[in-house]
Amino acid sequence: MRALRLVGWAALAVLVAAWLALVEVLWLPWRLGGVPVPVSLAAAVAGNLLLVGAARRLSGSRLVAVLPAVVWLVIALGATMRRPEGDLLLPGGDAVTSTLNLGFLLLGVLAAAFAVGRVLGAPVSPSGVGSGSGGAR
Repeated sequence: MRALRLVGWAALAVLVAAWLALVEVLWLPWRLGGVPVPVSLAAAVAGNLLLVGAARRLSGSRLVAVLPAVVWLVIALGATMRRPEGDLLLPGGDAVTSTLNLGFLLLGVLAAAFAVGRVLGAPVSPSGVGSGSGGAR
């Protein structure tokens, strides 16, 4: 039963991370009166930090917790590659667009790496044993 529960949490984590990454990529070119609105940068940082932590808390599995970061990275890097039809979601171009795209990738990867490091570095406590503080009592 635990394996089925983990598969369910993993599927949910992957779906939410994929949806969020796609929305963030599509928000990148958003401009208001010709001025770029960097909503995607904030969403990438917040989304990666929150999704990894939530996946760990809800599933109780470190493997499931890492999945949102991996999915985000695959989709974000996939958006930088030209499709056979010539479409490109994260194009270069002027300095502002290139800076926003690079900032999106850099901040998103840093937030994901920080969140994964925090999850993987947390002490493991068997269920119901210990105080969770890491110290002997």
